[in-house]
Amino acid sequence: MRILIANDDGYLAPGLAALVKACEGLGEIDVVAPEQNASGTSNSLTLNRPLSAFTAANGFRYFNGTPSDCVHVALTGLLPHRPDLVLSGINNGANMGDDTLYSGTVAAAMEGFLFGIPAIAFSQVEKGWAHVDAAAQVARAVVEQVLKNPPARGPWLLNVNIPNRADAVSLPRDVTRLGRRHASQPVIHQTNPRGESIYWIGPAGDARDAAAGTDFHATANGRVSITPLQVDLTDHAGLPAWREWVNP
Repeated sequence: MRILIANDDGYLAPGLAALVKACEGLGEIDVVAPEQNASGTSNSLTLNRPLSAFTAANGFRYFNGTPSDCVHVALTGLLPHRPDLVLSGINNGANMGDDTLYSGTVAAAMEGFLFGIPAIAFSQVEKGWAHVDAAAQVARAVVEQVLKNPPARGPWLLNVNIPNRADAVSLPRDVTRLGRRHASQPVIHQTNPRGESIYWIGPAGDARDAAAGTDFHATANGRVSITPLQVDLTDHAGLPAWREWVNP
């Protein structure tokens, strides 16, 4: 078993170290992560400059690029072998609902999925790394489960969100769908010392669809959320109406 582990919080993030430690003994592990925090970079690739590779004292390799860069380069030339599984995380904060579209954590896992490799993204619900070792135990348990009993369909992409609790490994696990959020809160306008306007993206909106069966509902009720994801963004239900619109 060969496992590639990445993240979006950077190669020094506690969540990455906890995930790598938790996966020890499952197989041969390679770590390729961003040099800096790259949260919110989604599936972006760096195409306007070359990327530089570095090796940390603990053996982790890191790039001055995005999470998708890290996995893409790892799979297309950096690694001498193709991994059997790609893991990403553990992220500092939730990746649920609409947030998955922006998430660098999910994007790193998705890059492996796009190359035909099963992949899992792991996140803690709250920021701050509280009980990250317990979250890593959950990650280990999920990985062990998919290795012992691989899903019939493959490749597959899972998005796992874990409550920040010391007993996280004993919490029930629900297979969920993505919820929805309200629109983001207003941008924060400030003025820099030179009198120029600067803007900070506002906080994420509240959950708009947190009904039973969603990732929001599961984690709010003390459960680990496991959401199967896909890349196909086609509005399949709307295709007939659009075809009629084009050819009335």
